Amino acid sequence: MIDEPEVRAFAAQFRAFLKAIEESVPAPKPTRLHQRLADHLGVDPTELPVTTEGFPAYDHANVQAAMDAYLAGDEVNSDLVGLIGGGRDHHNFADLVNNARRQGQFDIGTVDYTTVTVGVGRERACVSFGLYLISEGDQRLAVLMRLSNYRGGALETLVEVMAASTEAGQAFLHRIRAEIVKHHICRGQVLSFEPWEYGAGMGPLRFHERPKVDAADVVLPAGVLEAVHRQILGVAEHRERLLAAGHHLKRGVVLYGPPGTGKTHTVRHLIGAQRDATVIVLTGLGVQYIREACNLARVIPPALIVLEDVDLVAEERTVSYSNPLLFQLLNEMDGVAGDADIAFLLTTNRLDLVEPALAQRPGRVDLVVEVPLPDAAGRRRLLSLYGVSAHLDADEVESVVTKTDGYTGSFFAELSRRAELLAATAGDVRTGMKHVTAALDELSRSREAAASSGRPMPPPVPGTPYV
Repeated sequence: MIDEPEVRAFAAQFRAFLKAIEESVPAPKPTRLHQRLADHLGVDPTELPVTTEGFPAYDHANVQAAMDAYLAGDEVNSDLVGLIGGGRDHHNFADLVNNARRQGQFDIGTVDYTTVTVGVGRERACVSFGLYLISEGDQRLAVLMRLSNYRGGALETLVEVMAASTEAGQAFLHRIRAEIVKHHICRGQVLSFEPWEYGAGMGPLRFHERPKVDAADVVLPAGVLEAVHRQILGVAEHRERLLAAGHHLKRGVVLYGPPGTGKTHTVRHLIGAQRDATVIVLTGLGVQYIREACNLARVIPPALIVLEDVDLVAEERTVSYSNPLLFQLLNEMDGVAGDADIAFLLTTNRLDLVEPALAQRPGRVDLVVEVPLPDAAGRRRLLSLYGVSAHLDADEVESVVTKTDGYTGSFFAELSRRAELLAATAGDVRTGMKHVTAALDELSRSREAAASSGRPMPPPVPGTPYV
C-alpha cells in the first residue's frame, strides 16, 4: 500500500528542489530588442496592445508601397531594423517581444527582403521581415511587417502595430489601407489570376503586356463591333454624363459563337482599346479567384473583368448540379455598385448552356452578341488580314472564298501558315495558289476526319490567349 502522506511530502520536497534549481540559474537578460522598443515607445513594450491586419500575399508590394508613401510624410520619422532568433516565424509580435524580455530569445538583426514582380519586366524589393520604429509628432509606433503563415492559414502579408492603444493601431492601419488604394501597383495594368504557385507575379497574380489589335483587324458582321464598343468603351468615355443623368456604369457583355470565330480576337482588341483600365483575366482554373478579381476591380476602377468560357462555371442549373462558382459569380456581379466603372466581358461557345439568371438578366448582362462564322465578305477580309491574298489574283481569292464557306476565322491563320510552309519545304521562292490549294486540302481532310469520328472539329490552331 502507498502511504499518501509520504507521497505528498516527497512531492513538496521535489517542488522545492526544482524551485531552488530555477532560482540558482540567472534569468536571461532582456535583449537589445526589448530595450530598443522600450526606449522608442517610452514604456515597457510588453504592456502595450498589438493590432494586426493580414493582407493577401499578392498584396505584398501594395502594402510596401503604402508603407513607403506613409513614411514619406513631412512629420514622419522612422527607423527599420530586423529581428533574429530561432522560430521567429511561429510567433506573433507580442510573443516576440515577451520572449525577448523574459527569455532573451529574439534580438535585433538584419532586415529580410524579397523581390516581388510588380509589372511586366519590373520588380520591387519588399520587406519580408522587418520592424519599423515610427515617430509622428507625439505618437510612437512599432510596426512589424512580414510575409508569413504563422496563423496556420495561407501565406499572407501581416502588419502588426504596437501602439499606446488599439485605437491608435487601428488608425494607422486605416491610413495604410487608404495608401494602398492610392498607390496600388495593379492600377491600369493587364493581369490574370492563375492557380500556379510559381512564375512571374505575386502569388496567383501574373502581369501581361497589353495587346494591340486594331479595330480594322477584327472581322465581325456590320454593326456588331460598334455595338460592343458602345457598351464597353462608350460607357467609360461618357461616364460623367451617364452618372449625371442617373444611369449606372456597371455593365456586362457576352460574346458567343463556335470555337475559332473571333471571340478571343475581339476581347484582345477591347483590352488594348481601354488604355487606362485595369484588366483582370480569369481563365481555366483561374475562375476560382472570381471574388478576388471583383474585389480588386472595386478598389481600382475603371476595370474590365474577362471571364473565358463562362459556361464552364455558369452552366444552367437545370442542366447539371449547381456549381458554387456560379452563385459566387452572380453574387459578385450584383455586389458591384452601379456607379463603379466596371465591365464584365464573358465568352462562351455554348450560350444555350449558360444560366439564364446570368445571360438574360439586365444589370448583370446588358448585351449578348453573336460572333458567327465569317460570311463571304468576312472571309475576304480574313484572307487579306493573314496575308493569303497577297499571293493570289482576284479570281483565285474568290475561289478560296467559295471553298472556305463554313470555316472559322482561326482556320485562315493556319491556312496562311500551312501554305507558306508547303512553299518553303518545296523550295519555292514564292507562295502561290497551288500551295494555298494544297494547304486547304490538307486542312479540309483533317476537318472531315475529326467530323467522321463523332467529335467536334477543334480550331486548326490553338486559340490565342487573351493576354
